[in-house]
Amino acid sequence: MNCFNFYNSFNRRAMLARSAAGFAQVGLAAMAGQATLQAGAASMNSVDRLPHFAASAKRVIFLFMWGGPSHVDLFDYKPRLNDFAGKAVTPEAFGGKQPPGGTILGSPFKYQQHGQGGVWISELFPNVAKHADRMCVIRSMHTDGSAHGEALLNLHTGKSNLVRPSVGAWVSYGLGGESENLPGFVTISPPRGHGGVQNYGSAFLPAVHQGTAIGSAETPIANAKMANISNPKIDRSAQREQLDLIQALNQQHLQKSVADQGIEGLIASYELAYRMQSTVPQILSLADESPETLKLYGVDAQPTDNFARQCLLARKFAEKGVRYIQVSTDYTWDHHTKNNEGLVKECAQVDKPIAGLLTDLHQRGMLEDTLVVWGSEFGRTPTVENGDGRNHHPAAFTMWMAGGGVKGGLTYGSTDDFGFHPVENPMHMHDLHATLLYALGLDHKRLTFRHAGRDFRLTDIFGNVATELFERTA
Repeated sequence: MNCFNFYNSFNRRAMLARSAAGFAQVGLAAMAGQATLQAGAASMNSVDRLPHFAASAKRVIFLFMWGGPSHVDLFDYKPRLNDFAGKAVTPEAFGGKQPPGGTILGSPFKYQQHGQGGVWISELFPNVAKHADRMCVIRSMHTDGSAHGEALLNLHTGKSNLVRPSVGAWVSYGLGGESENLPGFVTISPPRGHGGVQNYGSAFLPAVHQGTAIGSAETPIANAKMANISNPKIDRSAQREQLDLIQALNQQHLQKSVADQGIEGLIASYELAYRMQSTVPQILSLADESPETLKLYGVDAQPTDNFARQCLLARKFAEKGVRYIQVSTDYTWDHHTKNNEGLVKECAQVDKPIAGLLTDLHQRGMLEDTLVVWGSEFGRTPTVENGDGRNHHPAAFTMWMAGGGVKGGLTYGSTDDFGFHPVENPMHMHDLHATLLYALGLDHKRLTFRHAGRDFRLTDIFGNVATELFERTA
C-alpha cells in the first residue's frame, strides 16, 4: 500500500459537485438563486426605485475638503481662543470641568455675522458669506476615528472596519438616475488614498451603482478623463455589434442562472457605458458655457481655475440628471503645521467657485431642489501642534448645507467656548447620512439591501434625522 498517494485538495463548491451525484450543488445553486431574487433582482429598474415620501431635494452635490479644515477658523467663532492663546485652558474657563490638555492656538481671522440669520463666517470665505441666508451651518458634527483613512470611510460609507457601499451608491440604488445616458453617481477628482475606491464603491450593491470617477484628486481636472469612455480602434457601429453579441450571451447565461444580480449589473453597465460615449464628452467640455458663467466660477483664473472647473462640471452633471455628484479637493487641508498660511491658500482656491456654484444653481432654478453639502472627514484641534499647526479633531467640527429645502440662515448646534466638544444638538456622521437621505425622500431605516443573510443599510443600526433643518417635514 502506497501511503504517499494523496489526492489534490479541492474547495467546498467542488466537494458539493462531487457529492451525492452532484445534487448537493444543484440545491446550493437553487438556494443562491432564490436569495438573489429576494435581494432585489429588479433593483436595476429605476422605475421601481421611488422615494418613500415627498422629497425636498432631487440631487446632492457634495463638496469634499480632503484633510480636515479648521472649524474654529472658518465657521465656528470662538473669541476665547485668543484670550487663552499660548496658554492651557483652566477648569474655571471650562465650566468647572477638567479641560482637554494642550496649549491653545489663537485664530487671527476676523469673523462677521452675515445675512438675516446672522450666521458667523470667517473673513476667509467672503464670497460664500454672501449666501449666508441660503446656508444651514451645522456646528455640532462629530465622528469616529482620528486617522484620515478611518474618518474618510466613516464619512463616505458609514463604516471604516468593513467594506460597505458609499453614500452615493446608496442614493443611486434607492433612486436611480434621471438620465438613461448617465450614471446615478459621479465623483469628480476623487481621493486615491485613505480608502481609495471604497469611498465611492458599491460593495455588495449591484455594480452599476458604483461612482463613475473622473480623474483623481491630484490630477488637474482640465487634464482628467473618464477612463474607457471611447474606443479609438473601432467605430460606434462596430461597437454596437460587439455589444449586442456580448449582451446576447449574457442574457442566455442569465436565463440559465435564474437570477444573478452580478450579470444584471454587468448588462446594465455595458449598455450605460455605450450610451455615455455620446453624452459625457459634451459635458466635460466647457465650450458651451458663456464667458459670464466661466468668470462667475473663476475658470481660467488663478488660484481658482481647478476647483472652478470641478464645480462647473458638477452643475452640468446635476443639470443632466445625475443624482449624486461629489467634488473633491486634493489632500491639502491637513494643516499640522502652518495652519493659518494653509487656510488662506486653500480658501482662496475654493471660495469663489463654491459661491459661483450656489449663484449659478439659484439663477437656473436648480438650488431649490439641489442639496449642496460642504464638509470634511473631521475638524482641527483648538490646541496647537508643531508650533503653528492644529491636529485632527473628530470630536467636533462644522459642515454646512444649502438649497434642497433646508432652512437658510440657520445655525444648528454649538460647541463649547473653545470648540472642543458639541454642547447643543450633537450630530454624528450617522445622523448626517440619515438626514441627507431624508432630504431625498428616502427613509434610512427602510433603504436596505439583503446581503449575507441580513438587511444592510447606510446607517447600520444608528442615525437620527434632523428634520428641524428643513422648511418642511415629511
